[in-house]
Amino acid sequence: MVKIILAFSMCLSIIFACISKINPPKLIFKTNYGGNLPIQNLKLPDGFKVDVYAEGIVNARSMCLSPSGTLYVSTRNEGNVYALKDLNNDFKIDTVITILKGLTLPNGVAYRNGDLYIAEVNRILLINDIDSKFSPDLEYKVINDSYPDKKHHGWKYIAFGPDDKLYVPVGAPCNICESDDEIFNTITRMNPDGSGKEIVQSGVRNSVGFDWHPVTKELYFTDNGRDWMDDETPNCELNFAPQDGMHFGFPYCHEGEILDPKFGEGKNCADYTPPVIKMGPHVAPLGIDFYEGNMFPKEYKNQAFVALHGSWNREKKNGYEIVLVNFENNKAVSKTTFISGWLDKSTDEVWGRPVDIEELPDGSILISDDYADAIYRVYYDPN
Repeated sequence: MVKIILAFSMCLSIIFACISKINPPKLIFKTNYGGNLPIQNLKLPDGFKVDVYAEGIVNARSMCLSPSGTLYVSTRNEGNVYALKDLNNDFKIDTVITILKGLTLPNGVAYRNGDLYIAEVNRILLINDIDSKFSPDLEYKVINDSYPDKKHHGWKYIAFGPDDKLYVPVGAPCNICESDDEIFNTITRMNPDGSGKEIVQSGVRNSVGFDWHPVTKELYFTDNGRDWMDDETPNCELNFAPQDGMHFGFPYCHEGEILDPKFGEGKNCADYTPPVIKMGPHVAPLGIDFYEGNMFPKEYKNQAFVALHGSWNREKKNGYEIVLVNFENNKAVSKTTFISGWLDKSTDEVWGRPVDIEELPDGSILISDDYADAIYRVYYDPN
C-alpha cells in the first residue's frame, strides 16, 4: 500500500513538473497564509470563522468548482482564467495555473459535465474535458460570438439553469439610456452548444449574479441600479423571475417605484416588475448563492448569500459586505448582514470587495475578492 501511495505521489510530481516546463505556473506556498490581509477585522455571526483560501489571485471574480475539486476562477481586468488546486486537502490552495490569458473581460465561468465555459464581452468559449487538461494556454472553441462588443457593462456572469441551458446577461451600454438593439438590458440563454440564443428577461440594467432556488427552481438575480441621481437613490435590487418574458423596469422605472427623471416620462412603474428585496443605494450586488450544504446551522438551509461589491461614487461608501437574504415559505422576505469589515465606516477606507460566492462539498463557502486579490473560506465551528 505504501508503495502504491509513493508511486501515485511521484506521478503527480512528474505531471506538474512537465506543466511547469511548458509555462511555469504561479505557485503559492506561504507559511504565513493570509498574513497580509486583515481578516481579523471581518465580523461574522457567532460560530462562524473565516480563513484565506487563496491569495495573490489578481482581480479574482467569478468561480466554479469541478467534482475533482479544481476551482476555476475568472478575472475581469486581467484577462485571465485560472485553475486552482488544493493538493493536500488542507483548505488552502497549493497551485495556481493560468489556463487562459489575454482575453477580453473574461468575467464569467461555468462548469458542466466536465466542460468549462468562459464568457468574454462578445463571445462564449468552451474547453471540453477541462479536468484532464492543466497546461497553460489551453485550446478552446467559440460556441457563440453574437453578443455586442460594447465594454460598458459588457462583462458577463454565466451559469447553467435547471433547464440545462446557459444563462448570459447583457448589461446596458451606458449608465442610463434607451437602445435600439433589444439585446441590451436583458438576460439571455442558449443551449450548451451555443445554439438557440433567446432573450429571457428584459429591463435589467446590469446583472452580475444569479441563482435558482433549490426547492422552486425559480430564478433570482442581482441588478445594479443607475448612477448620478443622488446618494440615496435608486436602490440596487434582488429580482425574482418565476416565468420568462418579464420586464424589470430599466431604464424607465427604478426599484419598482421611482420613475427615471429623463426616461420615465409617460411611463408607469405599475407596468414593470418590482424587486423582491431593495439591497441599498449603490451597493453593487454581484454574486448570489443559495446555501444547500449541511455545515451551517439548519436555519441557513435554502437561504441566499449575496456579495455587495460596494459603491464607487457615493459620498459616503456603503456595501462591501456579504448579506443573507432570508426566505420564508420559499419567498424572500428580508436581508441581514452576514459578514462586514471590508469597509471601515469610521474612516471610510476599504481593503476588500467581495464578488462571487461558491459552496464547497463540505458545506463551507468561498468568497472571491477582486480588490484584495484573494479568496476566503467561511466555515462553521460552534466550538
